[in-house]
Amino acid sequence: MWVKNIFVYPVKSLKGIHLESSRITPRGLLNDRRYMITDAGFGHVTQREKARLALIDASPISGGIRLELPNGETKEWLHQPSGRADRKKVTVWSSTVDALIADQPTNAFLSEYLGKTVFFCYMPEDSYRQINECFNRGNEIVSFADGYPLLAITTASLENLNGRLEESVGVERFRPNIVIEGAKEFEEDSWARIRVGDSVFRVTKPCARCVVTTVDQSSGIRTGREPLKTLADFRLAKDIFPDRLDELDLNSNDVLFGTNLVPESGSNIKVGDPVEVLG
Repeated sequence: MWVKNIFVYPVKSLKGIHLESSRITPRGLLNDRRYMITDAGFGHVTQREKARLALIDASPISGGIRLELPNGETKEWLHQPSGRADRKKVTVWSSTVDALIADQPTNAFLSEYLGKTVFFCYMPEDSYRQINECFNRGNEIVSFADGYPLLAITTASLENLNGRLEESVGVERFRPNIVIEGAKEFEEDSWARIRVGDSVFRVTKPCARCVVTTVDQSSGIRTGREPLKTLADFRLAKDIFPDRLDELDLNSNDVLFGTNLVPESGSNIKVGDPVEVLG
């Protein structure tokens, strides 16, 4: 097995960036989901509510980030030094964390595009968000990702799914960080630890999927019920892990695809790195 693709998503739920290599940090890949859009109450906004978020490009720049709308309009926000931004408590799922809030022009730029009042924020280094306590082995942290530092999927599992669909879907629907070639379909269900190049990752739990998988990432439009509907036919947690639901902190009707990872050691990964199952 080997690494076929590496992706980072600088802003939660915005367009991803395809990389040849990436540095590993305790929160996940460098620059992954360190920014987020919130509503007026400072709760996270994602493609679940606003599918057209998929069309915004986000590129890290020195001291901040550059955003580009589909019409070519751009906005840069420089949050460093951190004293230039207000701090607020923001929420992402059940977590409440400190974040730096962008300036008024940046917030207005995104609010106009989305047709609602939103705020843009950054998770600074001193902000602390732990992973799910069920899997935390000692102050393990995460960015604004849904729950864990990294997400991996295999091309074999995607091919299995596409073989069941009338119209195939691309890997971008599942927003992975690492795409692994050469595995058997759904063998990731049994992994406990993997080595990628010289780096080691612990496998925590399968990823429960949501309606974001139904958004065409190239058009920013929800296209129907697929692939979630088909996945629900054969990838329900209660059918795959009937005796491990509590252990894996899964609901019986969770629809599973891909697996979550926590970095244990190493500093970098790159496309082409060998992948070895350690347990």
